[in-house]
Amino acid sequence: MTPVELSRTVLRAVRRAVDAGELVAPVPEWAQVAPPGPGGRGDYATNVALQLARPAGRPPQEVARILRSHLADAEGVAGVDITGPGFLNITLDGSGAQDLVAEILRRGARYGVVDEPTGELVQLHHPREVRAAVTAHAVARILRSQGALVRTSCEDEPDPAWAAVLGVSVDAHGTPAAPAPLKVNIRPVPAVQDPTPLGRDAARWALLHPASHDRPRITSDHLLQGETNPLFRVRYAHARTRALSGNAAALGFSSAAGDVQGNATHTVDARTRALTRNAATLGLTSAPGDVQDNDATHLVDALAAYPHALATAARHRAPDRLARHLVATADAVLVFQHTVLPLGDEKPSAAHRARLALAEAAGAVLAGGLSLLGIDAPEHL
Repeated sequence: MTPVELSRTVLRAVRRAVDAGELVAPVPEWAQVAPPGPGGRGDYATNVALQLARPAGRPPQEVARILRSHLADAEGVAGVDITGPGFLNITLDGSGAQDLVAEILRRGARYGVVDEPTGELVQLHHPREVRAAVTAHAVARILRSQGALVRTSCEDEPDPAWAAVLGVSVDAHGTPAAPAPLKVNIRPVPAVQDPTPLGRDAARWALLHPASHDRPRITSDHLLQGETNPLFRVRYAHARTRALSGNAAALGFSSAAGDVQGNATHTVDARTRALTRNAATLGLTSAPGDVQDNDATHLVDALAAYPHALATAARHRAPDRLARHLVATADAVLVFQHTVLPLGDEKPSAAHRARLALAEAAGAVLAGGLSLLGIDAPEHL
């Protein structure tokens, strides 16, 4: 079950409770589901009970108990717990991650994108300043991905010295003649230095990754090919997913959504033996420590949360939220990648095909997110 499908399942539970007279409240158009925060449990959590408490005139915990009875027997749901003031924590059956990966692979870079227009009309207006122009350009792309109709305007014609380099364009110059139903002024803290020497991708990242109230750093650090550079980690993680597909093809297998934990004991043992041999060649020895094989879980959580991150970035007109989520996803990929291919004398199994599918799904998300920020996702770095 994908996050979108789970949201619909939650709404059906609300509708059943309302139809049965257990709740007197309007059924919302959308139920937010996301991986649970600190103190939560299960695969996803929703705050719909807190959302309905006021109109229903009941405490959130009581609303949550009513909804739990309708959710617990839904297809694909293994269990429902109530935590905190009234959050519903939902555990899916074993097919949850598999369905998510299959959905991402089917939609590709359009995963998280709304298919139908919402009817929202937005006018983005910004001053003739490079960061404002790049931010408005990215916000427009993100809003359109969420079904909004967007028009952009600048107080004056953008400076051609940076407009062409950074890929900035607007629909109109000057003050809009007729006000749009929703006009948004994009005015982030301006960039002090000229970002164009960094080139299009690094310059856009330097302007978009910080929050709008933070002053961007326009330095050569954004060009470094190392772990200290978030943009490099995101693009490198994408390139690694493409390389894994090529390496798997050379080994004679391809991806297939499935149980990424299958054959886990053999795989972990093979990884341990290989890492021990590599460490020995470097003169390293082992020491007791806490090691958990939850790399796939972290990556699945990041992919499941991507539509929510995209919707939040659109709602707050904040491309930095999307950029930060891409960094978190990339970091999960870079940890997970070592579990994908067989090691030593290990033969490709269904688990390897499933892990490869998960890696390819992550690559699709990284490519789609970078595209919305106006940044390329190269296949090789």
